[in-house]
Amino acid sequence: MRAVVARVTRAKVTVGDDVVGEIGEPGLLVLLGVHADDDSAKAAAMARKLHEMRLLRDEESCATTGAPLLVVSQFTLYGDTRKGRRPSWTAAARPETAAPLVDAVVAGLRERGASVATGRFGAMMAVESVNDGPYTVILEV
Repeated sequence: MRAVVARVTRAKVTVGDDVVGEIGEPGLLVLLGVHADDDSAKAAAMARKLHEMRLLRDEESCATTGAPLLVVSQFTLYGDTRKGRRPSWTAAARPETAAPLVDAVVAGLRERGASVATGRFGAMMAVESVNDGPYTVILEV
């Protein structure tokens, strides 16, 4: 499982004209990719890491500050661009595998007390964010 995590002052996801997820205060925008070999243990580990990793200002975490997270599924994080001129998506989990694992990460965060907004799995989404820093990292479990 792989996540590109940006520290943001605000972020939102729209599908068509509908805002489906939004955080209006400093927190984390999480673009989450699921690998074909990922399982529920990896989802739990990712939730813990996202909640406890000290990525916010003053080396704080969402666990210590209560900062919100906006989690957006992003299968393209497993695009392989090493050969040719178009990405290969074979490493990315199929939707029927990925969707429940994205949901498990979100549920794991909420079980830890995190405030979590989400995108809409499989939809064409517009993601807007105001990066803070900018500060962006890649997390893998």
